[in-house]
Amino acid sequence: VQLQASGGGLVQAGGSLRLSCVASGLTWVAFSSYAVGWFRQTPGKEREFVAAMRRGGGDEQYADSVKGRFTISRNSAKNTVYLQMNSLKPEDAAVYSCAAEQGGRGTTRYDAYDHWGRGTQVTVSS
Repeated sequence: VQLQASGGGLVQAGGSLRLSCVASGLTWVAFSSYAVGWFRQTPGKEREFVAAMRRGGGDEQYADSVKGRFTISRNSAKNTVYLQMNSLKPEDAAVYSCAAEQGGRGTTRYDAYDHWGRGTQVTVSS
């Protein structure tokens, strides 16, 4: 399973971005059985959970810091996971990475995820 995240960039505070994560190397039926998650990391800090969704969709989980502003979703037929980020703040700036968990449960723990994509940089100017 390969994951490729995209959609990062520079945005002003209060603006929006939508990140995408495309999975390859497996059918859409197989990928729909995976839980998916988004994490972020800034230099010198530990990887931070952002959002997750269990297999098949639903049961979204969010970090308190993004709840009400970010939305995770998936289009299984396109093998794609999205992270819609609204009302961005300077503290949201980070490298965002997507991940897939074969167990399908969805979790906030990064070490539970089996596959990771290369991150995409999000920069928020104040």
